[in-house]
Amino acid sequence: MATLRTRLLSEALGTLLLLAIVIGSGIMAERLSGGNVAIALLANTAATVGGLYILIEVFGPVSGAHLNPAVSLVMRQRGQLEHAALIPYMAAQLGGAALGAWLAHAMFDLPVLQWSLKVRGGSGQWIAEAVATAGLLLVILRAPAARVSSMVACYIGAAYWFTASTSFANPAAAFGRMFSDTFAGIAPSSVPGFVLAELAGAALGTALHELLGTGAPVASVSASPVSERQESLP
Repeated sequence: MATLRTRLLSEALGTLLLLAIVIGSGIMAERLSGGNVAIALLANTAATVGGLYILIEVFGPVSGAHLNPAVSLVMRQRGQLEHAALIPYMAAQLGGAALGAWLAHAMFDLPVLQWSLKVRGGSGQWIAEAVATAGLLLVILRAPAARVSSMVACYIGAAYWFTASTSFANPAAAFGRMFSDTFAGIAPSSVPGFVLAELAGAALGTALHELLGTGAPVASVSASPVSERQESLP
C-alpha cells in the first residue's frame, strides 16, 4: 500500500490535471468554435472523457483516483478509506482543483488569478447536479472492476449533455471552476448550491446501490490503494 503522503500527492495531481483538462479544453473550444456553443461543449466533453479515463487508469493504483470529495466521503462511509485520510484527501483535491484552474490560465496566457462571473443556479441546475452525482456514484460502486475507468468516463461524457448543469458531479470541480472566468467557470455564489446538490446526489447514489444489492464488485475508484485494486480491479 502506498503511504498517505504518496496517496495525497496522487489525489492532488490527479485533480489538478482534471481541472486543467476541463478548463483548458473549454478555453480552446471557445476560441475555435466561432461562437457555436454546441461545438464548444462537444469539444469540452471529448477532452474530459479522454482525460478522465487516463487519470483514473494512472492514479487509481496509487490512491483510488477519487479526485472528488463526494467519492471520498462515500468510500469513508463504506470503510474503504481510513478516517484519518478523509480530510487530507479532500484538502488535496480542493488544492489540486485550484492549481489546475491556474495552470490552465497560464497555458493560455490569461490572468492566472480570476473569479468566474458565470452564474449557475435554480432548481433545474441543482436537480441536475444531484442526478449527475447519484449516477456517478452508482457507476463507481457497481461497474465491473476492469471497466470502471471507461464506464465513469463515458457516464460523465453523457451527463455533460443530458443534465442542465453539464455535470460537474464533483465539489472539487465546482470549487476549482469558480477561479476561472472562462467557458467552464461557475460564479462563487453558485458553488454552495452545487455542492449541496452533489452531496445529496452522492447519498442517493449510495442508497440506490444498496437497494440494488451488492452483486457487482466494488470498483476501484475506491479507495484504498493498491492492494484493493489488485484484488478487484480501473
